[in-house]
Amino acid sequence: MSKTDELVTTARAWLDDDPDPQTRAELEEVLEAVQGGDEQARDDLADRFAGFLEFGTAGLRGELGAGPNRMNRAVVIRTAAGLTAYLRQQREAAGDATPGPAVVIGFDARTNSDVFARDTAAVVTAAGGTAMVLPHPLPTPVLAFAIRHLGADAGVMVTASHNPPQDNGYKVYLGDGSQIVPPADADIAEHIAAVARVSDVPLADDGWQTLDDEVLEAYLDRAVAVLDPDSPRDLGVVHTALHGVGSEVVRRAFERAGFVAPAPVASQAEPDPAFPTVAFPNPEEPGAIDAALELAGQEHPDLVIANDPDADRCALAVRGADGWRMLRGDEVGALLGQHFIDRGRAGGDRPVLARSIVSSRLLGAMAEAAGLEPVETLTGFKWIGRVPGLAYGYEEALGYCVDPATVPDKDGVTAALLAAELAATLKAGGRTLPDLLDDLAVRHGVHQTDAFSVRVADLAQIPPVMKRLRDQTPAELGGVAVARTDDLSEGVDGLPPTDGIRFLLEDDTRVVVRPSGTEPKLKVYLEAVVDVDGPEDLARAREEATGRLAQVRESMQDLTEV
Repeated sequence: MSKTDELVTTARAWLDDDPDPQTRAELEEVLEAVQGGDEQARDDLADRFAGFLEFGTAGLRGELGAGPNRMNRAVVIRTAAGLTAYLRQQREAAGDATPGPAVVIGFDARTNSDVFARDTAAVVTAAGGTAMVLPHPLPTPVLAFAIRHLGADAGVMVTASHNPPQDNGYKVYLGDGSQIVPPADADIAEHIAAVARVSDVPLADDGWQTLDDEVLEAYLDRAVAVLDPDSPRDLGVVHTALHGVGSEVVRRAFERAGFVAPAPVASQAEPDPAFPTVAFPNPEEPGAIDAALELAGQEHPDLVIANDPDADRCALAVRGADGWRMLRGDEVGALLGQHFIDRGRAGGDRPVLARSIVSSRLLGAMAEAAGLEPVETLTGFKWIGRVPGLAYGYEEALGYCVDPATVPDKDGVTAALLAAELAATLKAGGRTLPDLLDDLAVRHGVHQTDAFSVRVADLAQIPPVMKRLRDQTPAELGGVAVARTDDLSEGVDGLPPTDGIRFLLEDDTRVVVRPSGTEPKLKVYLEAVVDVDGPEDLARAREEATGRLAQVRESMQDLTEV
């Protein structure tokens, strides 16, 4: 039997087990083309059956379509069955004889998110568990909040966050409200792999609970409670949800907190899984917030706020001498960190301010100066949200954990409220967010960051680049000697092993290279640190930092070429 015949046989077996008429029809069409000699269709079929969509610490994420290497009902049902089996095993090991696990399920407005949520509820219910489904498409932080609020054993959020329109995903949280980490991910994956046939998984026709808006109301109450009730509220804001689920929740949060409702970007305010006005629904991407900045030119607000489609990330744009500019995630991370410090929100004996390993070291300097505990974690809020004593944590990719007691995950809605509170407080004193950034630079030195990505058509292109960097470690970058090289896969500074490399240069410039955990790309993070000798030296220090980053970036672009 030829490889093509084997592939067709495998695909036919999958097709017979697929519960979804739409993906069955899609696969039939591909198979017909393959059997007609279409080489492109053959490659497409091979990719669909290259393996199962891998379940890891980010759950699942991938392109919608038929086959085990795509997001579809068959894959979701199989995953839900494995997750439920894992949760039952954990309860039994703990001696819990009560009925099956309680799982709260949320979903955004992407294609099939509601379908995948319903399938998950059907699996949990048929297995004797309690499934609680949020009432309509809502932000991811509402789901993360609901887990503890409802006392669930786990939570599932159907979302692909800021990925392209053709993708969807499946994020899993455990009962403490935080995302899964090893070894839970591997244990769940084993249970998923044990599901031989999807058609053998029992599905309930009903019996799950569709929640009302009580959870959302409780979330909004908590989000507002994070603010100082006596802080200023005089602030004009333009907001874009980038066609996601954030508009209504953000509006209600701002009004409940006493702010004027943000002016919405009308063309991007309603959920739309096609994301028609943006090339990529991620505030970090060039052009994504152009419509918001255009509206700002008309409305003249104090602040522009953008959420990604599931509203767990938050981006800010501010007005400067040369017009509006979007702040880097590290800048927002430092601003919110200083807000926590200044307002004394960090309780406990020695509260922790945490940042990911690819984020700026400025937050660490700020924490030490304030007598707080700085902690560095691996990338991802699955790590940040679990830090003991956490008061505040962030990572440079626009994620901010601002209320870890109830949402130990990034929360773009509550972060937006806190950013507005900080901006309004500064405005009341005749100051701005850029003014505070200047203060931090003078106090702790310029910590200037940059990043770029190397997108690939095939994930197999990334390991050779990482191997080359490990085998041929550069002696210098941008004309500056490399003082130290850390292979993060070996575990460094007490951190768990992860695929990445860190270079520290003689002038304190830092470079981190790592594969993305959610997209087919290699990511490179740069940071230059330059001391500042008073406010009058700030421009010079920033210019020096910019020059250092440009030189190092050029070197790293050559070294990471695919």
